[in-house]
Amino acid sequence: MAQRSGQEDPERYLFVDRAVVCNPATQADWTAKKLIWIPSERHGFEAASIREERGDEVVVELAENSKKAIVNKDDIQKMNPPKFSKVEDMAELTCLNEASVLHNLKDRYYSGLIYTYSGLFCVVINPYKYLPIYSENIIEMYRGKKRHEMPPHIYAISESAYRCMLQDREDQSILCTGESGAGKTENTKKVIQYLAHVASSHKGKKDHSIPVSGELERQLLQANPILESFGNAKTVKNDNSSRFGKFIRINFDVTGYIVGANIETYLLEKSRAVRQAKDERTFHIFYQLLCGAGEHLRSDLLLEGFNSYRFLSNGNVTVPGQQDKDNFQETMEAMHIMSFSHDEILAMLKVVSSVLQFGNIVFKKERNSDQASMPENTAAQKLCHLLGLNVMEFTRAILSPRIKVGRDYVQKAQTKEQADFAVEALAKATYERLFRWLVHRINKALDRTKRQGASFIGILDIAGFEIFQLNSFEQLCINYTNEKLQQLFNHTMFVLEQEEYQREGIEWSFIDFGLDLQPCIDLIERPANPPGVLALLDEECWFPKATDKTFIDKLVQEQGTHSKFQKPRQLKDKADFCIIHYAGKVDYKADEWLMKNMDPLNDNVASLLNQSTDKFVAELWRDVDRIVGLDQVAGMAETTFGATYKTKKGMFRTVGQLYKESLTKLMATLRNTNPNFVRCIIPNHEKKAGKLEPHLVLDQLRCNGVLEGIRICRQGFPNRIVFQEFRQRYEILTPNAIPKGFMDGKQACERMIRALELDPNLFRIGQSKIFFRTGVLAHLEEERDLKITDIIIYFQSVCRGYLARKAFAKKQQQLSALKVLQRNCAAYLKLRHWQWWRLFTKVKPLLQVTRQEEEMQAKDEELVKVKERQSKVEGELVDMERKHQQLLEEKNILAEQLQAETELFAEAEEMRARLAAKKQELEEILHDLESRVEEEEERNQSMQNEKKKMQTHIQDLEEQLDEEEAARQKLQLEKVTAEAKIKKMEEDILLLEDQNSKFLKEKKLLDDRVAEMTSQLTEEEEKAKNLGKVKNKQEVMMVDLEERLKKEEKTRQELEKAKRKLDAETTDLQDQIAELQAQIEELKIQLAKKEEELQAALSRGDEEGAQKNNALKAVRELQAQLSELQEDLESEKVSRNKAEKVKRDLSEELEALKTELEDTLDTTAAQQELRTKREQEVAELKKAIDEETKNHESQVLEMRQRHSTALEELSENLEQAKRFKSNLEKNKCTLESDNKELVSEVKGLQQAKTESEHKRKKMEAQLQEFMARATEGERAKLELADRTHKLQTELDTVSALLEDAEKKGIKLAKDSAGLESALQDTQELLQEETRQKLNLSSRIRQLEEDKSTLQEQQEEDEEARRNLEKQLATLQAQLFESRKKLDEDLGTLESLEEVKRKLQKDMELTSQRLEEKASAFDKMEKTKTRLQQELDDLMVDLDHQRTIVSNLEKKQKKFDQLLAEEKTISARYAEERDKAEAEAREKETKALSMARALDEALEAKEEFERLNKQLRTEMEDLMSSKDDVGKSVHELEKSKRTLEQQVEEMRTQLEELEDELQATEDGKLRLEVNMQAMKAQFDRDLQARDEQNEEKKRTLVKQVREMEAELEDERKQRALAVAAKKKLEMDLKDLEGQIEASNKARDEAIKQLRKLQAQMKDYQRELEEARASRDEIFAQSKENEKKLKGLEAEILQLQEDLAASERARRHAEQERDELADEISNSTSGKSALLDEKRRLEARISQLEEELEEEQSNMELLNDRFRKTTMQVDILNTELAGERSAAQKSENARQGMERQNKELKAKLGELEGAVKSKFKAAITALEAKILQLEEQLEQEAKERAAANKIVRRTEKKLKEVVIQVEDERRHADQYKEQMEKANSRMKQLKRQLEEAEEEATRANASRRKLQRELDDATEASEGLTREVNTLKNRLRRGGPISFSSSRSGRSRQLQIDGTSVDNSDDDADSRASDHNDTQASNQTE
Repeated sequence: MAQRSGQEDPERYLFVDRAVVCNPATQADWTAKKLIWIPSERHGFEAASIREERGDEVVVELAENSKKAIVNKDDIQKMNPPKFSKVEDMAELTCLNEASVLHNLKDRYYSGLIYTYSGLFCVVINPYKYLPIYSENIIEMYRGKKRHEMPPHIYAISESAYRCMLQDREDQSILCTGESGAGKTENTKKVIQYLAHVASSHKGKKDHSIPVSGELERQLLQANPILESFGNAKTVKNDNSSRFGKFIRINFDVTGYIVGANIETYLLEKSRAVRQAKDERTFHIFYQLLCGAGEHLRSDLLLEGFNSYRFLSNGNVTVPGQQDKDNFQETMEAMHIMSFSHDEILAMLKVVSSVLQFGNIVFKKERNSDQASMPENTAAQKLCHLLGLNVMEFTRAILSPRIKVGRDYVQKAQTKEQADFAVEALAKATYERLFRWLVHRINKALDRTKRQGASFIGILDIAGFEIFQLNSFEQLCINYTNEKLQQLFNHTMFVLEQEEYQREGIEWSFIDFGLDLQPCIDLIERPANPPGVLALLDEECWFPKATDKTFIDKLVQEQGTHSKFQKPRQLKDKADFCIIHYAGKVDYKADEWLMKNMDPLNDNVASLLNQSTDKFVAELWRDVDRIVGLDQVAGMAETTFGATYKTKKGMFRTVGQLYKESLTKLMATLRNTNPNFVRCIIPNHEKKAGKLEPHLVLDQLRCNGVLEGIRICRQGFPNRIVFQEFRQRYEILTPNAIPKGFMDGKQACERMIRALELDPNLFRIGQSKIFFRTGVLAHLEEERDLKITDIIIYFQSVCRGYLARKAFAKKQQQLSALKVLQRNCAAYLKLRHWQWWRLFTKVKPLLQVTRQEEEMQAKDEELVKVKERQSKVEGELVDMERKHQQLLEEKNILAEQLQAETELFAEAEEMRARLAAKKQELEEILHDLESRVEEEEERNQSMQNEKKKMQTHIQDLEEQLDEEEAARQKLQLEKVTAEAKIKKMEEDILLLEDQNSKFLKEKKLLDDRVAEMTSQLTEEEEKAKNLGKVKNKQEVMMVDLEERLKKEEKTRQELEKAKRKLDAETTDLQDQIAELQAQIEELKIQLAKKEEELQAALSRGDEEGAQKNNALKAVRELQAQLSELQEDLESEKVSRNKAEKVKRDLSEELEALKTELEDTLDTTAAQQELRTKREQEVAELKKAIDEETKNHESQVLEMRQRHSTALEELSENLEQAKRFKSNLEKNKCTLESDNKELVSEVKGLQQAKTESEHKRKKMEAQLQEFMARATEGERAKLELADRTHKLQTELDTVSALLEDAEKKGIKLAKDSAGLESALQDTQELLQEETRQKLNLSSRIRQLEEDKSTLQEQQEEDEEARRNLEKQLATLQAQLFESRKKLDEDLGTLESLEEVKRKLQKDMELTSQRLEEKASAFDKMEKTKTRLQQELDDLMVDLDHQRTIVSNLEKKQKKFDQLLAEEKTISARYAEERDKAEAEAREKETKALSMARALDEALEAKEEFERLNKQLRTEMEDLMSSKDDVGKSVHELEKSKRTLEQQVEEMRTQLEELEDELQATEDGKLRLEVNMQAMKAQFDRDLQARDEQNEEKKRTLVKQVREMEAELEDERKQRALAVAAKKKLEMDLKDLEGQIEASNKARDEAIKQLRKLQAQMKDYQRELEEARASRDEIFAQSKENEKKLKGLEAEILQLQEDLAASERARRHAEQERDELADEISNSTSGKSALLDEKRRLEARISQLEEELEEEQSNMELLNDRFRKTTMQVDILNTELAGERSAAQKSENARQGMERQNKELKAKLGELEGAVKSKFKAAITALEAKILQLEEQLEQEAKERAAANKIVRRTEKKLKEVVIQVEDERRHADQYKEQMEKANSRMKQLKRQLEEAEEEATRANASRRKLQRELDDATEASEGLTREVNTLKNRLRRGGPISFSSSRSGRSRQLQIDGTSVDNSDDDADSRASDHNDTQASNQTE
């Protein structure tokens, strides 16, 4: 299924096909028909169209089958337009009702869309199949997307929660609710999967200081399997149902990575550990352990089979599609991932095993008393071994625990029921504590204390609303939580809605819908005034003698008038009270609520568990002091008000209180979060995919509050549209409202709405959306449809007009063409005989002008064809080249394959040689095996002989059995006589009852006598009056004394109150101290955390130190580089000094030249001006050269630095390239190896295929043989079955007779036991009454003593005594009267019972009336809803009328607008005219200014031209005068240009180096920025931790305050309890008087009871004697039957084993023959040899195994034979003993027959009845036997199939071994390849070293180049000097030879590129040149 769905497109299950939805045909159908929804029993709701209205009823035509039906208007619901079908968010539906919601969900579900939004929450319907929408691709698809951008999905919900958490820094929660099997757990898994994927991309950024045992996200995912195995179970509805609620809290840090997690659990269904319903399982871990545990573990945990455990009610129930063994391995792996230690796992599994062992402890009731006893303590021993307890102490604690009575401890014997209850309670408690420990341990593993979480996402997986037929305490708790969650949902949903309204800036009055559910929540949780259900339950738990009935009475008394409380409609047996929840009325049955709330345990066993030798068990039971013990439960029933009902340490907490506290905590956390709701829904109970039951879904929608949410949504503006979408869709309705060009969306929508003129109450305009009330969009849709139809009609009319006009125009053209044709024809007729025309027509074709166009067209066509051919040829060329490349690649691949195959062929030849050797060895083994087979056949024959002997022996035993059956029939006759005796006893009892009636008559006579005595008493009363006066005085005295007594008692009570207050305060203080201690411990833990953080910081510091050392190393390297650069600098400084020397020489020369220049004053003024200009130029050039030299030096330094950095980067890049290269080579190797493996696998598969075909043929032949054998076996089996059937029928008849007799005996025993228990109860009541009498008498004595001390006179005492005697007499009279009254009361009671019956009948009538009224009320509600809908329709009509009015107003406004527009247009034209005039003026001014500027420019141009002419003339003069000088200057200028080019190149290089430097500086800056960011993050983390600490402090303070409030509540409750106690004391005093009167009547009854008891004991003795004799006989007969059955079973097994061995022998012979044939044909081909070799190996191994099996079977058969012989001997001896016993029983029977002759007649009748029963039982047993035989056959088939599978697996194993050998060879080859790769690596390293050497050489050459550059600069400086000298000489007008020589020298310098020598010779030559010039000047 998964594979198939994996190929499917996942988008099909996510996206809706809008083309199908937006079908215009369906839209038209909807508009044409008035479609509505009507209720349907089958579909929930059906679509129909209204045909006719008849008052309150409507005639409707169904859309499905067009049948007509009459429906009430109230039952009709509106239908949405087709646009809204399959809508993703149901809040967008215009008609929000049950029908439309259900229809939308159904449509989406049938098209595979299981997720649907409903306002703020997501509805999920269980698909019951795998959908491909949970892959990583889908996660990536939803990652980072907004909710409205993607279709509904659980990933969208979790993504929005995650993004909200990161953006708003607000905690989030995802609440998954729904029924069992709805998919809550799966959706929570998907949420965790998504969050783990999204928030786990920081694998490299984890702190190394944190010891992470496993990746946190992985641990988080693995926590789920552990919780599922311990907390989930198979139910009828769900195969993996969570039997607890959980709240998973995932913590994230500031950056959004998962830091830790925490799991909280609620309401574990612990009762499932003890008992399960039919077809259900207990928790998965029990089955996983029993299936998956190994032998060693089974022995350690003392595990047994499934059927040997009582707590596994249904045995081994398997889950379809799951293996418990595999699941056990998965849970163990998950525990290892969660870092559970081996000891912890073993301890947990021990506890699980002990829970099962608890159920195996069996108690029996002792004969003479109700006390329980433990006949066998094997289970107890096992349990104590597992839990580390003492067996004796454990049995004592369970059977006779110590209970505190007053101040003393007493051992109280337990009954069987009490002991069973105690064991079950302990089992449940141990499992619950284990589960709690497990959750705590998982939380410990997931908690990361090093990194505090900034925020969290909580995932709540809790059961949804539950309404069952029988709802108990658990359902109340679940429904209470759902009430709270629904209230939260209502609040958050509408608050969020209203927040959106506020965000969008809408006017809105706040509404709180959360108050709707408050009354129901108050009814459950209110602590007082009046107290709620939970408070009253806790109160009843405190009171003595409280029962479930008293609790219900109190509840009705306190909450009877509450609006959400009702008395149940059902009978009292089914329900006790009813609560009206938001999801519906729920009837609750309050059975055992007090026990469930208290959850009592045997505190003796609990203390033993606390002191266990096993540390794990002791840790589980460490809070023993806080449990409810047996003494407390006993104290409730026996003692006065719960003074003993106090725990040892602190107050005991009920289940209700604890659950309420955990729920309040949960709600507090949820309120602090931003909740996201997910509602899960079951589509059907059959777990079928694609099936949806409408009524079931509707019930869940109501319970989950989906319809509630939509109801809330109706109050607001559920329909909202973004501005752009609104404009795009509905702009058609307002075409002229929006002007052309760009306009803001909000303004455009405002204009559109003004144009639409909607009622302001129907819409609101926000910042980004428009909000509408329900139904408005549907109305707009209708208008849009009408508008579109109008436009389309207009469009069609325009098109038709256009076509008609076109056709008309065509016809007109045709007419005109006809006229032209006619005209041309007429002209031709005129011209055809004209001679010139004829000449013209003949000459025209001969002209070339006409042909040129045709030729051109032909050539164009040829060109096009040539181009097409060329393009085709080019395309073919490209294809050919591509094919050529492909063929080359294929050729290479084939060559590689050829090489591989040649290698494989060589290997195969080697294999063949080995196989031939092996074949010889195997043949030898075959011969040995054949000899063994012959020996086994001989053994088999001997066994068959022994079998025949056994059969004869069995026949003898059958004869003995017949004799035993005859004896058994005699015993049945004896049983009949015993029953007759019992009937006689019953007749005696009737006689005794007659005697009792006689006694009652005598009693009445005595009463008459008493009446006579009363008349005598009246006479004596007169005497008593005188004494009465004296009595009055005494009474006054008594009253005074009593008042004093009361005062003293009050003072005593006040003191006691004060004492209790002090006790309470001390306990409170102790609790506070404990809390403070807990806080101190938490602070210590925080300190430890801080210390760990400090250590982490120190480790970071060490790392930074290491980094610092690295930096220092780098600094040293840089210093070395600096030293090198300094050396370079020094060399440059030396060269610079040289240059300065040259400069000085040149300056001296310059000065000499200046002196010479001063001497020569004969030059002209023009030359002087030129000289001054040239001097300035020289000075500027010098400055430029100096600046360039400085820049050059700085640039050289920078270049060196950059060069060094660039070198380092290059080396790093080289290393990276080498690494990459090595990785690529490795990958290449792996790919090659994979390829080879695949080739080998393909060959192996081909060989295996051929083998399998051969084997298949053989197997078919074998099958035919087996079938023949099977038929023979079946015949034998049928014969045996007939025999067994006969025997079983006989046995069954006998056993049925025995069972009936036993049942009757048991009934009698039960009756006697019941009478005994009643006697004991009456005795206990008597004892209690005597105790109370003694207490009262002691009080009276005290009073009398006080009275005697106060009385002064003895005479008054005597008178008082006389008065008391008289009072006694009067009391006796009153007693007689009270007895009479009692008799009368009995009569009245009977009358009251009759009245009660009548009242019940009246109640039933009233309930019927109530139901009728309820139905009428429902009708009224429907009419109300219908009226509301009609009101809505009227409102729509009103809106329509308003729109008409508004349309008229619009027209008026449009006219006004047109006027206004014309005015604005005229104003605009005026403004434009003014602007145009202003622009014309400005242009004129600009034109004038431009003309002036032009004139000035022309004048300037003329002046420049004049100057240019002057300069030209001067230049020409100069050139003419000094041509030679000009030439030399020209050459110098050329050299200068070349130098400038070199300088520019150098500058470009410098600029490049500067860019590199800037890049490095940028990198440095980035690092600094990153450092600053890291520091900022560290500071933020510190701040976050401080804030969290402050939050923790605040929470602690809040908890303290809450505890104080709870203490105050408890004090109030105590005060109420004290008041109730006073009332009870008053009632007690009244009851004491009544008790004294009833005591005397009881005494007489007791006497009569004793007489009856004596008689009953005599009868019982006789009964017990008869039973004992009968039981002995039954036991003996049963043992004989069992042994017989065992023998028969063994015989059958032996027969089957023999048949199996014969088959195996024949099979082996056939295989031997086949192998011989195959060996003879073994010479054909290498491949055949290989196949045969493998086949032979497999066959030989099979034969060996079969031989071993046969040998073992034979040994087993021998053992069984010996055992059976032994058993036969034992049975013979036992038979002899039984015969003697039977003779004894016959003697006893004869004695009994004499006594019981009278009862034989009745026995005959009973036998007839019994026989009829036995016949029915026999038929049923026969049917069972047939079923069992069928099962046997099936099992035999399954066993055969299993054997086949085993053989196949063995064959596969051998093939795998061969493959492993091949893989080893491949591994050797890979090793060789690895060695080659290592050698290649060494070569590459050598190449690297050479490359590094080359890099060093390049650096050296670079330095040389730099030096040469410096030399070049020096040369350029020399040249500049020479230029200067030349210029000087030019000015002087020196000879040409000098200048030419100089220029030649300069050229030499330029070419060689060497530096100028600054030697003395050079200076001398310059001096001589200077002298020569002077001499030449003088001669001139």
